Amino acid sequence: MTFSAVAKIRSTALRHNLQRVHAAAPGCPVLAVIKANAYGHGLIATARTLAAADAFGVARFAAALELRQAGIDKDIVVLSGSLNAETLALAREHNLQVVVFDEEQVAMLANAVAGESVRVWLKIDSGMGRLGIAPANTAEMINRLRDSRAVAHDMCLMTHLSCADETQRNVTGKQLSLFAEAIGAWNGDISIANSAGVLGWPETVNPEPLMRYSGRNWVRPGLMLYGISPLNNRTALECGLKPAMSFEGRLLVVRDLPEGGTVGYGSEWSATRDSRIGVVNAGYADGYPWRLSNRAMVQVADVNVPVIGRVSMDMISVDLTEVPDARPGDVVTLWGHNQTVEELAGKAGMSPYELLTGVGTRVVRQHE
Repeated sequence: MTFSAVAKIRSTALRHNLQRVHAAAPGCPVLAVIKANAYGHGLIATARTLAAADAFGVARFAAALELRQAGIDKDIVVLSGSLNAETLALAREHNLQVVVFDEEQVAMLANAVAGESVRVWLKIDSGMGRLGIAPANTAEMINRLRDSRAVAHDMCLMTHLSCADETQRNVTGKQLSLFAEAIGAWNGDISIANSAGVLGWPETVNPEPLMRYSGRNWVRPGLMLYGISPLNNRTALECGLKPAMSFEGRLLVVRDLPEGGTVGYGSEWSATRDSRIGVVNAGYADGYPWRLSNRAMVQVADVNVPVIGRVSMDMISVDLTEVPDARPGDVVTLWGHNQTVEELAGKAGMSPYELLTGVGTRVVRQHE
């Protein structure tokens, strides 16, 4: 009997969460962030499900090309790709928009040969401290880009919030003030809010009168689209979100283990009674973290049962003593109906982002 682990993706949940973005940010165009294989949910199928978004954001040019090859003709923004002569040619050929985040990229575009113009999103570092030009250099960089024959005139100015998930801190307020000062009176689009900004900081969605701009205010939701709370003090349910993924394996074998018998590498778990155990066809290579060894629960036949022994590369073991009718081939829910991604990530000492994007390539994605 052979099975693959399965990530079941609920299209209705994805669309619901996009509607939640629209409700929280009325009038704002939506750049749906589907980087990292749509946070593990499957790039192409997720893009098709989220067709009501105004544009898509990906991290790399390869993902943008994959979308184009699949027939996705919506605007695509490459958020953190390496920009050089080769990738500029790709952007021109495939109608891709690019984020410019340092002065060397500005210089490259300023010296680029004439051709199809590319829309640029100029990133200003208001406090994230990773990518982005210095706020004091914003006016100069805008002028250099406007003079380039390679750059379209409808630039968007953007920044990235570093602590928006922590609504009790005012780091976001300071970033907004710095960004407002940097852009001055801007005749064009801006983009500030990530998922946490959309749900936790109304002033990122309605930045006037602090921001002086005449265009649109793009929001860039990522995590919330997949039904995970982006805020550290509110659950997905409290945010009005619906989790989109359930992760399932199947029982490979079911066997009896006498009291004192051990399971797994290192013999870290031993039976305190005569037990019935099962082996599940998913391990850390599939995205079920090793750090959940002996500390998590899964669901078999609507019963929560403990993970026992070390999680290995291809399988985990579970204690089925309380599920006497369990048989090989039965479905085992690793996360989804029995527990949320946030809950499981907390047990593993991980972020929900890490858990979702860690779902392996050999896991079958089923969009329902």
